[in-house]
Amino acid sequence: MAEQSTQYRTGMRPLYFFLLIGGVAGLFLLNLALGSVDIPLHEIVQVLLGDGSVRDSWQKIVINIRIPRAVTAILAGSALSLGGLLMQTLFRNPLAGPSVLGITAGASLGVAIVMLAGGTITSIFAIQQLSAMGSWLIVIAASLGSAGVLLLILLISIKVRDNVTLLIIGLMVGNMTIALVSIWQYFSRPEQIQDYLIWTFGSLGGVPLEQLWILGAVTIVGTLIALLLVKPLNGLLLGESYARSMGLSVTSSRIWIIISTSLLAGGITAFCGPIGFIGIAVPHLTRSLFGTNEHRVLIPGTLLMGALLLLVCDIIAQVPGTATTLPISAVTSMIGAPVVIWVIIQRKNLQASF
Repeated sequence: MAEQSTQYRTGMRPLYFFLLIGGVAGLFLLNLALGSVDIPLHEIVQVLLGDGSVRDSWQKIVINIRIPRAVTAILAGSALSLGGLLMQTLFRNPLAGPSVLGITAGASLGVAIVMLAGGTITSIFAIQQLSAMGSWLIVIAASLGSAGVLLLILLISIKVRDNVTLLIIGLMVGNMTIALVSIWQYFSRPEQIQDYLIWTFGSLGGVPLEQLWILGAVTIVGTLIALLLVKPLNGLLLGESYARSMGLSVTSSRIWIIISTSLLAGGITAFCGPIGFIGIAVPHLTRSLFGTNEHRVLIPGTLLMGALLLLVCDIIAQVPGTATTLPISAVTSMIGAPVVIWVIIQRKNLQASF
């Protein structure tokens, strides 16, 4: 019976991938159609096809505001979800993720340090005002910050084998990192604190069209590294001893997983601010849908599922029919938490997947 169920799910995978791709494409168009200015859908399609629009203002809104926002949602959802999948496999912990283990906080610390050292740059939220070189500096600082926290947790994991204990230690490291940022806030001017608080709410609308390629390049590099790690990831899921028996270098695999996760989580946090729960919830949703722990299926599935979920969250955050925009991190938490609870109840034993 179990074998028949597995064969059924395996046969349904092409359909699931087709539905996910169709869902992302449909939600991308819907996302472009939403906003304070009503633009007919056929006009948006014409702009996408390069035929232009009957109104120049519509074309400028679609190209300069809505396309960067929707593409950022796809990139951020994919990158954070893949980062969560890598963390859950590396630590063999169902609750591991960039935000839970303090990796996102480490990226925030890296960004804060750059802004503090910059002196004249007083606003993290003003990243859209920076040049391409400034954006790269922010991305590198955020990636180094997240890599530093991840390395610290990894070193501790050599001594601590218990997953729950390691998770608690990760939370503590995250709190320490947040405390350092709080000290910086305490000695900052009121206008700096206000800008920083706005940045912590998370936003998908802060990446201008001219700098979107930087976010795309960082995400693609991180994703390509992860795709090259499929075999080590499958081996690590069965335990380090089994991975070594397969002839895999566990140390080398860990280093590359850290580099990939740091680029994915650090790059997104630098541009969009901290966005929680996507990294935890999406890998579980993908495993439930495809019924497998094989990373050749999970990685592309997680990328698509992450893009789809964050597009949904962004549509909700824009509150269709109003001029209000909710903080994206609040919306992802409101949706992500019930999803995780539902998956835990449905699967009853998440640890069995690891």
